[in-house]
Amino acid sequence: MRRRDLITLIGGAAALPLAARAQRPKKFPLIGVLVSASPPHPFADAFWRGLHALGYSDGENIKVEFRYTDGRSDRAEEYAEELVRLSPDVIVAHYALAVSAAMRATRTIPIVMAPHGAPLQLGIIDSLARPGGKVTGLSGMDAEIGGKRVELLRELIPNLRSIAALAATPTNPYSGPFVEDLRLGVTRAGLRFEPILIGGPSEFRSAFATMAKAEAQAVIVMPFFDPHRVILVELAAKHRLAYMSGSRDATAAGGLVSMAANFPELYERAAFYVDKILKGAKPADLPVEQPTKF
Repeated sequence: MRRRDLITLIGGAAALPLAARAQRPKKFPLIGVLVSASPPHPFADAFWRGLHALGYSDGENIKVEFRYTDGRSDRAEEYAEELVRLSPDVIVAHYALAVSAAMRATRTIPIVMAPHGAPLQLGIIDSLARPGGKVTGLSGMDAEIGGKRVELLRELIPNLRSIAALAATPTNPYSGPFVEDLRLGVTRAGLRFEPILIGGPSEFRSAFATMAKAEAQAVIVMPFFDPHRVILVELAAKHRLAYMSGSRDATAAGGLVSMAANFPELYERAAFYVDKILKGAKPADLPVEQPTKF
């Protein structure tokens, strides 16, 4: 081999590590997202809208890993631990099931509630103004408007005497506050209350049969079950129950009325908290926001 060729070969080999280093992808902030539902879900689109408005783009200056629990507590635990192993900078947790699973999976990674229906009642935060721990974000206030829901049903249904509630079993941490808030509202109105707690969709038919047997005239459904709104509205109609939930989509599917926060706005607002935390803010110092419109 000629000397010139040898020098060229050695020089080219020496340049390879430099080229390889130049081509390595940049390290972007990693966001883990745990969704308490099945895909497709409006959370993802709304959250991305919020990120894009703040100048973030997937693969350019941020990386987002989504995990969907299908509403199952075992998957929430599994996927929360899986996300933690990825060492994300922030975990965004959609609804109470995901928030609780994320809190059990890590003591150090900041968590953004997106949203949680009862963070104060369940001791997730110290106060709205000063959350005081690794968790901040948005409160959906869904466990604080039971009285208003009952009042609305009384206006719409003449001679209303009995209201049922459809909630998840106690493995879902939000079930307790949701049911008790409704119980208080129904009791104050002097009506009869029929709470039904179930483990999942396989119990929908028996749950509505139980409500009908108890002569309930209306049912208020926990937001956790909204992905199943079509079959739930059909079952309510079959058993002559007025259907109320926190979903406008359920009303479009034939439900009587909905009352809740504008959840897509809350999902989008979660990006604000992610941005603040990535820029150095501590969750303990970021006030929890509540919805202003229902």
